[in-house]
Formats: sequence, structure tokens, C-alpha cells
Amino acid sequence: MEHPLTLKDEPGKPLYRQLFEHFAEKIRAGDMPPGERMPATRELAGQLGWNRATVSAAYELLEAEGLINGHVGRGSFVTAKAAPAGFDWSSGREQREPEPMAPAGGIGAGCISFVVSRPSSALFPLDDFRESCEAVLRRSDLAEILQLGVPSGYGPLRKRLLEDARRAGLASPGDDLIVTNGCQQALDLIARVVLNPGDRVLVEDPAYPGLRNLLSAAGAQLVGAPVREEGIDVAEAKRAMERERPRLAVITPNFQNPTGATLSLAARRAFLEAAHAAGVPVIENDPYGDLRYAGEPLPALKQLDESGGTVLLRSFSKASFPGLRVGWALGPKTLIDRLRRAKEASDLHTDQLSQAVLLEFMESGKLDAHRQRVLRAGAERLAATLEACGRYLPPGSRWTRPEGGMNVWVRLPRPLDAGELLPRAQKAGVAYLPGRYFAVSRPDHGALRLSFAGLLPEEIRKGISILGNIFSDELQSASGDFESSTAMV
Repeated sequence: MEHPLTLKDEPGKPLYRQLFEHFAEKIRAGDMPPGERMPATRELAGQLGWNRATVSAAYELLEAEGLINGHVGRGSFVTAKAAPAGFDWSSGREQREPEPMAPAGGIGAGCISFVVSRPSSALFPLDDFRESCEAVLRRSDLAEILQLGVPSGYGPLRKRLLEDARRAGLASPGDDLIVTNGCQQALDLIARVVLNPGDRVLVEDPAYPGLRNLLSAAGAQLVGAPVREEGIDVAEAKRAMERERPRLAVITPNFQNPTGATLSLAARRAFLEAAHAAGVPVIENDPYGDLRYAGEPLPALKQLDESGGTVLLRSFSKASFPGLRVGWALGPKTLIDRLRRAKEASDLHTDQLSQAVLLEFMESGKLDAHRQRVLRAGAERLAATLEACGRYLPPGSRWTRPEGGMNVWVRLPRPLDAGELLPRAQKAGVAYLPGRYFAVSRPDHGALRLSFAGLLPEEIRKGISILGNIFSDELQSASGDFESSTAMV
């Protein structure tokens, strides 16, 4: 069946999103019945005069929504049935649909997956954690812990975190702290109380998809400043702040996701100076700061900012147990009070038990011991990633060389497209995230993120070796004249 494209003229909406909506509307209306074969991505891209990666991105969205199903070697087929008559739950307040967090398929058992930026569960000290749980369960105030908790967090944990922040020079006299369900909830609360629909927010480009989706859902207009080898391009960010006057700037200065880049001390000072001059508050999102494997730690933006215009977000998720979902926000008391009220409206009370267990794990010394194991393992895995990139990636490839974190950013030589090559990699048993999942305004089709922290060194070497063969074969078939391999430092 032919399905002529009738794309609406919607400036600012990506082509792949328009193509997704075109097919989604026809499938949900029953115009494309279950079992109908979708046009081949290469064929459709040729008809439209588009990059094949654009069509592939639309198909991945359709598959993520359960509207089509892809079969290697056979193509993609419609799976959804027309919606039955009844109440239309899709009506009401318009909400922007989030971009996919990861490509559908290819991340099953036996797959070497560089997709998810998280610690290895094999490193979790389960016996030590059980001991901390048992210690809390034996406490005389257990009944109080199991009662409803205040929305700002478990009191003893808040007190400990605030005292630590003061000793480190992070907290100003007028600051306060709220415990949140990871940095993501802190970002969501800030968006709720600070942003209005249409407000501009300065972010790094490329950016973590969870941040980009959260801000877009809040109705914000994202202003991207490119990330270079040493973090956000401060000169570009300054020009964007002067030109666009964003309501907020959100920045990850340590081991940025997805690039792994870290902002130098001079660049941190220059960024704060530019933000202060433009009157732009700064949200310092720092979930990776504890994961430094080499080099000297740098002062936080919050520590350097004497104007009171920076809010610091940190989390236990990356260096301990992601499933506990414990993070916190440190900033001016006026803002923290507003975040507390917004949190109370959302979940009323806090989960005191998990926070009490984490505090016990911390005060017993077990958290510090666990972090040392995480740092040793992270250093080995990062070294394996960088060594394998140098050994196996084709000439002309470039990659970041972070001193910590969980991610390495790779740029393949032209004309390689990381999105187009992903299905071949998945078929060979390796998965990664193409650069387009992180793009704000500058799609980088040759880029991909390798998240190494959850893999053993031997898995990392094997996975990058497989990717290197795939990329080299494709490069050889496309062109044989490229520059020699260099690493971004």
C-alpha cells in the first residue's frame, strides 16, 4: 500500500519526528493494518532525499511505541491494531513526547552492551549492604523510620550531607539541602518551580537524553553550546547567554555525559563570570564527580561561585547503588524551600528506610571501602577502553580521554554513520548509543557513546574489536583514503 507523505510545516521539529508522526497516525487510524510491511529504510530515504539515519530514527521510535516490529533480514512490519472506540485517553493537555532513551532491540543476553551508563552490579558488596540493613532493622527508632517522612529527606542524612558540604566549603551560610530521588528528580523539581513554558535553557550539546527530555517536557526551549575536548565551549556559551538570555544554564563540569569531558579550572571561572554577567542561574549537575581515577579533583562551580547563583546536584547512584535513588540538591534556602513544597505536592513523604540504610552504610565506613573498589575497577575499565580504541578503531577515528566517569565519546571517520552501523553491530552481539540520541541542535552522525563501567576489561576489548572490524569494513568499502588515527586529548 502506498502512503504518500503529508508532513506538516513545523519549523524546529526534526524530520525523523515528523516521519514518525506520519506513520503513527496511519497505523493508529487503521490505514496500515497489522502485518503490512514498512518501506525499507534505504529505499524510503532515497525517495525522500534524506539521510538513511533519519528514517531509521523514525522507525526506532515506532518500534519503541510498539507500532512496528523489525526483523533482521526481512524488514519492519506493522504490529499495532487500530484503537477500539471509547474514551480518548490521549486527549487533554498537549505534552511533548520524549525522545527514545536507547535504541530498541539488540541488548539481550550475551550482548556486549556499551549502552547504559551505570556501575557494575558485580561490584556491589552485598554482604556489607545486608549488614547495614540489619543494623537499621535492629535500631530502637525503627518504627519512627518506617513512619511517614518529611519531603526534604531523612533528617540525619540531611544533617550529615549539609555538614559535609560546609566542611568542604560548598555551602554558604544561607544555603539548605534537600534529599531527592537521584539528580533526575532534583532537575525535575527545579524545572517545575523555576521554568515557564517557552523559557530558554542553556545546555551542553551533546547532552544526556534524560535531561533533554525532561526540559522539553517542561516546555523549555533548549539552547545548545558545543562540548569540546575540555568541556563546554565557554566562548560559545557566553555568546548564547548574551544572545538568548536563558532562564537557566545546566552544566555537568565533571566527566560529562556523554563525552566524558571535564571543564578546566580556568574554564569554570570563565563560565561563572559569563553566567553572572548575563544574570543566568547555574545548575551544576555532578553525578560523576566522585569517579575520578587519575589527576587532581577540581573545585565545584558551587564552591567557586561567590554570587550565590549556583545550585549543586549530587548523587550516590554512580558510586554506590543506583537502585536506592538517593541524591540531593544544595542551594539557597529560598529555592530549596520551593523545591520541598513541589516535592511534597508530588510524593508527600520521603522514603526514610533506604536513606537510613545508606547513612548507616556511609557511617560504618563501608561506603568509602566500596568507592575504592569502584575506583580501581573504573580505572582498569577506562584503560581497557582507551587501549582498545587505539588498537581496533579504524584510521581517522577520534575519541575523548577522560580521567574518570563512565563514558568515552567516539567520532568515526567520514562517511561512517554510527546510527546506520548499529544494526550490524547488534547482529554481531555488540550495542552502543549513536550520537543522535544526545544531539540538541548539532546532530553528529559519526559519533557514538561507549559506556564502559558495567563491563569487564576483556568484554570491553572484545566488544571494541568487533566494532572496529565492522567500522573498518564499512570504511574500506566507502573509501580507502583517510587520515591516520588520532585521539582527542
